[in-house]
Amino acid sequence: MPRPPSPEARERFDRLAETPLRSIGATVGSRPRDIITPVREIFRQREMLDLLVRRDLKARYKDSTLGFFWSLARPLLQLAIYFVVVGQFLGAARGIPDFAVYIFAGLTAMGLFTDIVVGGTSSILANTGLVKKVYVPREVFPLASVGSAIFNFVIQLVVLLLATFLVGRPPLHAQLLYFVPALLVIVIWGTALALLFAALNVYLRDVQYLVEVGTMLLFWATPVLYSWQMVRELVHTDWIVELYTANPLTLAVIGFQHAFWVAGDDVLQPSHMLLRLLAAIVVGLIALFFCHRAFLRLQGNFAQEL
Repeated sequence: MPRPPSPEARERFDRLAETPLRSIGATVGSRPRDIITPVREIFRQREMLDLLVRRDLKARYKDSTLGFFWSLARPLLQLAIYFVVVGQFLGAARGIPDFAVYIFAGLTAMGLFTDIVVGGTSSILANTGLVKKVYVPREVFPLASVGSAIFNFVIQLVVLLLATFLVGRPPLHAQLLYFVPALLVIVIWGTALALLFAALNVYLRDVQYLVEVGTMLLFWATPVLYSWQMVRELVHTDWIVELYTANPLTLAVIGFQHAFWVAGDDVLQPSHMLLRLLAAIVVGLIALFFCHRAFLRLQGNFAQEL
């Protein structure tokens, strides 16, 4: 027969029975408290988020001699290939002045978006051990991918600025202000999609491969290697041109070109660009809200699925 518990053990059991249960993790609801609490939890874990960003950056370039300079290898190689093949062999450079700066501005914008979405999609799976053993707001893992992508973006941005000085056309003009809303469009929409795809990827592992294909299609669906004016001249249907222009990435890429491509100041561009960018930011914030709510609904079974 098992021995009855001691008085000390009984006292501990009684105290545990009287302790109210507190749910761990964010709840999904329509009350203001249910909306603010997840954001507050992420803010409380900002040191953890900083550590994850540092860890991702160190792990990516661990035991590498050149370190962070490897983050420039892919965009510089893409720039060289596109400049020679598309610009020179196919003749695109003849219709676009300072073609190298034009391409690199678009590559910098699209590179940031791709790094955020692709890195964020696989972030939960890449941190399976932490998800199973330690409770932190699950959003910190996609957000850490956003942080590391922004760090690499800053390095590429410095190279872009140097390139503008090398061609003798530094972006010392009023259009440089387009950089801020264009950057916000990329970060907001990229973060929204990263949260959504990160949650879906836990349940359906094919999502990460679909995302890679989708970002490749988006690259060719934005005016990086060709100009918006070319699309307008080839497509004579106004609503198709407007639909193409309404793509947030199209607006963001054009915004980057407005900011850094001084030779394009006299080139025809979409009208009311600032208003279009602000509209994309507002719609992006709404998308971010709903993608975050979807993430919160799906995160409950992350540990079991992993």
